[in-house]
Amino acid sequence: MKKASQFKNDSAQAAYRFTTVVDAEATPVEDQGSSGTCWSYSAGSFLESETIKNGGPAIHLSKIYTARKSYEDKADSYVRMHGSLNYSDGGEPHDVINMYAKYGTLPEDQYTGFSYGNTRNEFGELQAVLKGMLDGVISAPNKGTITPVWKQAFSGVLDAYLGPVPESFTYNGKSYTPKTFAKEVVKLNADDYEEFVSVTNAPYWKKTVMMVPDNWAFQQVWNIPMEDMTTTIDNALRKGYTVAWGGDVSEPSFSWRNGIAYVPETPAKDMSKEDKADLFTGPKPEMTITPELRQIAFDNYTTTDDHGMQLVGIAKDQDGNEWYKVKNSWGVKNDHDGFLYMSKNYVRYKTTSFMVNKKGIPSEVLKKIK
Repeated sequence: MKKASQFKNDSAQAAYRFTTVVDAEATPVEDQGSSGTCWSYSAGSFLESETIKNGGPAIHLSKIYTARKSYEDKADSYVRMHGSLNYSDGGEPHDVINMYAKYGTLPEDQYTGFSYGNTRNEFGELQAVLKGMLDGVISAPNKGTITPVWKQAFSGVLDAYLGPVPESFTYNGKSYTPKTFAKEVVKLNADDYEEFVSVTNAPYWKKTVMMVPDNWAFQQVWNIPMEDMTTTIDNALRKGYTVAWGGDVSEPSFSWRNGIAYVPETPAKDMSKEDKADLFTGPKPEMTITPELRQIAFDNYTTTDDHGMQLVGIAKDQDGNEWYKVKNSWGVKNDHDGFLYMSKNYVRYKTTSFMVNKKGIPSEVLKKIK
């Protein structure tokens, strides 16, 4: 993931005055630590909000269980593709849904991933070991064939770093497995969700492969016009549904510390030192975003798929502009206690994909994708 801008203006909190318009229910902010698991935390938090919306308990689900199962499935694909596949921490919102459907889930306190005295995720060494093992497997040192035990060895490394997954556990006095917990407590239907992109190099209103390195599953998602992105997001939030969002956070006008993300009129490459110093001194006019501008940013790597977060609400600033309230997974040490405010223009420009419950999709959009 590219490093997010850390431009800090000490008066930013006073310079922006937000009034809540919509505030969907969400669980408390977490910290993904030193790991590339934002996709699991953001879409996992999305599932937590879905559970609350569905009348279930407001609990944290294990993001590391989801990540682990994804690593296992990704490793299988990596070996089958003879290494011609991206293998890393990264993933997409659909991975969380796919792992939930296939393997279930469990409460976070039943599988934290802290197995050797650590109290936060530290995945650098783990991923180096896993990738080295996989590359060793596909080099086929055993007389040109792959042994039948490599998956067992891979699982053993995950056990060592993350701890073994419990076969069963107790929740509210009853015993469950991850699959029965998903079925009997969380009670979400994996078929209730749709994922969207907006690109000009594929037909609108048809499914296309999400062309980003972390789409190791080669998932196909709906391609919709740019303006239908914010229309769909707005409709979902106003109906009380949150949104799992993926996009680029490397712009100078994205500041985690200030909790602000928008698109200034002046492109980042043309900003002076004075422009950067003035970035977070209050609401400002934004650049006009077009589908063509979005596509250019994809094509020249200005926009990359480097972070996942959860859109949980809508707010207005003192000038009447609407912003999205966003839940991040970098802890709570920023101006908005772990949340940030992202302009609609930023979402139009820097979104790589988003996922939402079908019930939150506007009827006119739903008809076209059916």
